[in-house]
Amino acid sequence: MDSVFSHVVQAPEDPILGVTVAYNKDNSPAKLNLGVGAYRTEEGKPVVLDVVRKAEQILVSDSKRVKEYLPIVGLAEFNKLSAKLILGADSPAIQENRVTTVQCLSGTGSLRVGGEFLGRHYHERTIYIPQPTWGNHPKVFTLAGLSVKYYRYYDPSTRGLDFQGLLEDLSSAPSGAVVLLHACAHNPTGVDPTPEQWEQIRQLIRSKQLLPFFDSAYQGFASGSLDADAQSVRSFVADGGECLVAQSYAKNMGLYGERVGALSIVCKSADVASRVESQLKLVIRPMYSNPPIHGASIVATILKDSDMYHAWTIELKAMADRIISMRHQLFEALKARGTPGDWSHIIKQIGMFTFTGLNSEQVAFMTKEYHIYLTSDGRISMAGLSSKTVPHLADAIHAAVTKAS
Repeated sequence: MDSVFSHVVQAPEDPILGVTVAYNKDNSPAKLNLGVGAYRTEEGKPVVLDVVRKAEQILVSDSKRVKEYLPIVGLAEFNKLSAKLILGADSPAIQENRVTTVQCLSGTGSLRVGGEFLGRHYHERTIYIPQPTWGNHPKVFTLAGLSVKYYRYYDPSTRGLDFQGLLEDLSSAPSGAVVLLHACAHNPTGVDPTPEQWEQIRQLIRSKQLLPFFDSAYQGFASGSLDADAQSVRSFVADGGECLVAQSYAKNMGLYGERVGALSIVCKSADVASRVESQLKLVIRPMYSNPPIHGASIVATILKDSDMYHAWTIELKAMADRIISMRHQLFEALKARGTPGDWSHIIKQIGMFTFTGLNSEQVAFMTKEYHIYLTSDGRISMAGLSSKTVPHLADAIHAAVTKAS
């Protein structure tokens, strides 16, 4: 008998997670997965931060802890500390109670809740996202009921920022449109505006009355400094204007599978913030009712204790520094091989990803001949590299550029 679902077609693999599926099927000892954005040690192993293990021990040993439901908006302490982390401890917006923060399911969930709220309560349902951007962005916002448009961001010829294109596209956006901005360590390109360019972007967005929606997935992970990586967001809050910020603790605390995130909406007044929060609850309740307790408790435990917070910043900087070191090693290895082209963008870009400039044919060649797995757009996760695997990658890139071009 036919299934009532016989008409359902096989969906394609997710372009990013599908890389890992292919990698897992490969039996070569030389195989290398540079597809998924998850930090690895020099030995290629996943890592749980020491400070996270310590926080978990504290939580497990606390006999008063229970497993009751959290409120719809999540763990109050976590929300308060998350807003302080991204906006700054001395943020006037926090002091004036103009910020509402709700705990969500990591960065993706925070973006989705923010998108659903805008779809229901904001007068302009168009969101401009950078070209290119993280593959999940267009899907999240489209399903939230927003119309997705793109603004120019990356210039393939310089492998840097297309700043003029960005300014032109945002200048011609309709007044009130939402603009998605990567707070730092732009995914997939690793290309960020300079502080001066950020200031021009801020002035343009405010003069056009566009609404900024920040995706902050890498605070502290890009430069090694939590404050430096939050500067773009803080400049938009300092001008008194409104904005949305989605935060994720997947990368900077290594809490990938715990799905810990927050959505903050900075409003004009405490009264508006209170009403916005009441509507965010109505978005969340039928979606997943309330968020999980464990990951948020880990974050709150670390952020509220000055010694643990300090220990976290040291571990975080070590991760950021290892990635920066991988950039330099890869750049030097390509230079040593005399690989055709200018590869300086590898050390100019920042964060977990490098947009190599390799095309899909070159990527396919590297996978077939060298068992190196990366997304077809040429994005590599620098965190998946180690001193031992840099030569293998450099050989593959050299061969791809010289033979597969």
